[in-house]
Order: sequence, then structure tokens, then C-alpha cells
Amino acid sequence: METAPEAPPRVEVITPRAVPLGGPRSMTVRRTLPQRARTLIGAWCFADHYGPDDVAATGGMRVPPHPHTGLQTVSWLFSGEIEHRDSLGSHAFVRPGEMNLMTGGHGIAHSEVSTPGTTVLHGVQLWVALPEEHRDTARDFQHHVPEPRRVDGAEIRVFLGSLASVASPVRTFTPLLGAEIILAPRATLTLAVDPGFEHGLLVDSGDIRLAGTPLRPAELGYVHPGAATLTLVNESDAPARTVLLGGVPLDGEIVMWWNFVGRGHDDIVRAREDWEAASDRFGEVEGFPGERLPAPALPNATIRPRRNPPRH
Repeated sequence: METAPEAPPRVEVITPRAVPLGGPRSMTVRRTLPQRARTLIGAWCFADHYGPDDVAATGGMRVPPHPHTGLQTVSWLFSGEIEHRDSLGSHAFVRPGEMNLMTGGHGIAHSEVSTPGTTVLHGVQLWVALPEEHRDTARDFQHHVPEPRRVDGAEIRVFLGSLASVASPVRTFTPLLGAEIILAPRATLTLAVDPGFEHGLLVDSGDIRLAGTPLRPAELGYVHPGAATLTLVNESDAPARTVLLGGVPLDGEIVMWWNFVGRGHDDIVRAREDWEAASDRFGEVEGFPGERLPAPALPNATIRPRRNPPRH
């Protein structure tokens, strides 16, 4: 008896919201996570997509030393160059096709500045929420340059997890997937994926169909756990660039405010107090020419946990 072909997974389309960063010449980013429609994809809890920005007009990126708790930051560029310094003593650059991953469990501080030679800045900034048992882990920094893998009219760079027979050596605290996928014009790519993962495909350029659902640039297509394959189609006459994120659904709830991830309001209050008091919890960033970033005022209300909508 022939078995019926697997039905394509249902795809939810998440549209970005514009968020200005900085002052009058601020860079505007397109934020797809978190939103009311979805807070997490696996442990991925934050996705900012920016550029291509003309640095001469926007001033580029200049983020003074600022703190993080309870998360890992992932920097991935399509064009430009960013200089990173942190309180672990790391001094590194990130360029297109390279990844910087910084772990700020109990507390870390870092700065990010686009370099003088950068004319166009374009990329994504991503956060990963640490699970409860590791949310106070020690500071860490990893830099990785994944080798491109070419398959079926696509070029894939796996920076976290494994895909298309390529595995990243970078350490994470929950099972994750992060990969840039560039599809040739009119190419179709079917990927075997972990059915225990939920997935999100962020489109940078091109007109993409994910499992039959059209996605426009800057949109993110979300797929619930259960899919064993994902099919991507580039419907445009130019190369299309996407970023595929995935992971096992994160247990529990998280609280996010400013640059902190915690499990409750009191975690955020304590982290802010420690930063404002210049405590050893976050350390110092050496070599940045300027002052560190002050924390904004807390809201006049209890910061509530963020949760995903119930599954149907």
C-alpha cells in the first residue's frame, strides 16, 4: 500500500516592526522577535535585521559598553565590519560569513562599533535565552567562520547546530540551529531538519516560498515542531538570502527588559541595580573610547513574563 505524501507544514508569517536605535541619526532595525505573535523560536528570543545602511548617512553602529544577563548574543553580517570588545578581555572583529557568539549568563559587558572602513552595514543581531540551569553561567566568547556547503543551487553556512551534513563546533546550552542560506535564482531546496525543532526562516532578500507559503523580504516564516523537511523556493530572478533558525522549544517563561533576560521581575531589578552600581558582576570593557551606557528607568509596573501563544 502506498503511503500518502507528507503534507507541507503550516507556516505562520511574522512581519517585522521598525525600531530606531540611538539618537537623531539612529539606525532603524526590523525586529521580528520578540513580538506579540511569538516570543521564542527554540531558545532564540531576539532577532534584529538591519541594513543595507549607508554609514555616511546613518553614522553606522556605535554601541557603548552595555550589560547582558541570561543570554547569548550572535552577530552575523552580510556586509561591513564590526569591532567587538567585552569584559572577558575579548577584542575581535566580525565580517560577512563570520560569527561572534558571546555568553552573558551571570553578567557580561561589551561594546560594538562599525569600523572606519565600513561603508554599508547589513546583517542580523540575534539573542539566545539560556535555560534555567545555565542562566548564571560564566562569561564566554567564541568566534567561528563556517565553511560554505553547496547543495541543489544553494550555498549554506551553518554557524550553529547542524544542517546539510555540516555541524558547527560552537558550544550552545540548548539544541539550536543557525544557518545562512543563499538560493540561486529560481532554485528549489529541500532540507532534512530535526522534527523536534521549531523553525523560523528570516528572508533578507528575494521572494521566497517556505513550504508553499510566500515570504517577502524582512518577513519571518515560523514552522511548529513536527516537520522532518523544509522546502525553500526562490521565485525571483536574482539570488535570495535567508537565515534559518531552529531549536527545541524552551521550557518555562522568560522576562526580557533592555539587555537582560531573567525569570522574573526581581531578576531584572537586581541586574539593573548591579549595572548602575558598576559592580564586579559585569566587569569593565577595556579600550572603548567613551563612557558606558546608562540603564533606562524601569517601568512603573511589574515586568511580566513573555510566553508563546498556545499551540493548536
